[in-house]
Amino acid sequence: MTRLSVEMLAADTVEPITSAGHAQLGIAVLAGIALIVLLITKFKLHAFLALTIGSLALGAFAGAPLDKAITSFTTGLGSTVAGVGVLIALGAILGKMLADSGGADQIVDTILAKANGRSMPWAMVLIASVIGLPLFFEVGVVLLIPVVLMVAKRGNYSLMRIGIPALAGLSVMHGLVPPHPGPLVAIDAVGANLGVTLALGVLVAIPTVIIAGPVFSKYAARWVDVPAPDRMIPQRASEELEKRPSFGATLATILLPVVLMLSKALVDIIIDDPENTVQRVFDVAGSPLIALLAAVLVGIFTLGRPAGFSKGRISSIVEKGLAPIAGILLIVGAGGGFKQTLIDSGVGQMVLDISEDWSIPALLLAWLIAVAIRLATGSATVATISAAGLVAPLAADMSTTHAALLVLAIGAGSLFFSHVNDAGFWLVKEYFGLNVGQTIKTWSIMETIISVVAGALVLLLSLVI
Repeated sequence: MTRLSVEMLAADTVEPITSAGHAQLGIAVLAGIALIVLLITKFKLHAFLALTIGSLALGAFAGAPLDKAITSFTTGLGSTVAGVGVLIALGAILGKMLADSGGADQIVDTILAKANGRSMPWAMVLIASVIGLPLFFEVGVVLLIPVVLMVAKRGNYSLMRIGIPALAGLSVMHGLVPPHPGPLVAIDAVGANLGVTLALGVLVAIPTVIIAGPVFSKYAARWVDVPAPDRMIPQRASEELEKRPSFGATLATILLPVVLMLSKALVDIIIDDPENTVQRVFDVAGSPLIALLAAVLVGIFTLGRPAGFSKGRISSIVEKGLAPIAGILLIVGAGGGFKQTLIDSGVGQMVLDISEDWSIPALLLAWLIAVAIRLATGSATVATISAAGLVAPLAADMSTTHAALLVLAIGAGSLFFSHVNDAGFWLVKEYFGLNVGQTIKTWSIMETIISVVAGALVLLLSLVI
């Protein structure tokens, strides 16, 4: 189902309110978001259930009939899962194959072998950025933490000097660069071009990750000087393998979908003729579905076979890769339902009116909304999905590049100041053996730096392109 057809279908669900009802609608939005926050933080309810209940409550608070609110929610859920569900699944399979085959370890070991003491933080940020392209943030953390701890311990480095660059690389990829779920959903919501968003995302990500990673790690290491905890160094996947893929084959497999999607964007810009055969070929090859599917199929031969995996083992890896993403798919889908409920209730028009009255640049408004939801819910994905639904109408008259920048502004805002209501906060705290205060001084400030620097770069780019 296309985005246009979804919007046409949604137009028949909940009657948009008039401008006279902005006060009621504003209260309804705040009440809906507050309910989601309360359910997630106070009652520890799963984000899928919290978003579902919050969406229905929002519709009720806005004065919409419950049956229409339900239709809006299910329509948004279905269209979101249809748009990004398969991509998330393919990304999970590729990430699992990368980890189990020892390909990720091969990249890590190859880069570390060429790095010396002063360049080690830069090597860690490079490793995390490359590894982070196809992996979810949590998977990337679990994969890289053993490397971070071993490098810090064996090389007698400060844990924060090594760990912060790795975390920065993973976090920036997670928030700004598709095919991660947040950026994909935001691209779908605002109708942005994926290739252009990917290209601009990489452009913003490079200086952001340098500042938040190697540069900030110098200060983080002074503020928090802790040794690598021995108890958190688990066995690496490749230690059980007799052989593993080569560095070149692994890197080529990871970068294949990125190259295909960027090639499509480049051809679209150069040729700009939908009937041209070359452009049509690249439109197919560079579509996210085909690009990721190609990487998974290539990975079977470049990752699975060199590691000595049988057909049955590869099939098992695919199955195990899909299992953990059920919760992610449900959360993303429910977030899409919440987004559609926001749109159908007339929130989009309200945001347009407010932006005109306050004269706030659309990109700054998108960043601020994402920041507010991130601080409240603790989830970067929930913040991205909800903010995208709120500001989607602002993209209607935007150019292709500015629509992509709108997605990046949302992604940047969604990373702002991770604290105690974010699962990532506790993951970092426990793996690094920190207390709450130390985690805030390092991880939380690093996330804030990423958000502010990326947001500022997006605003600067909007002035020149």
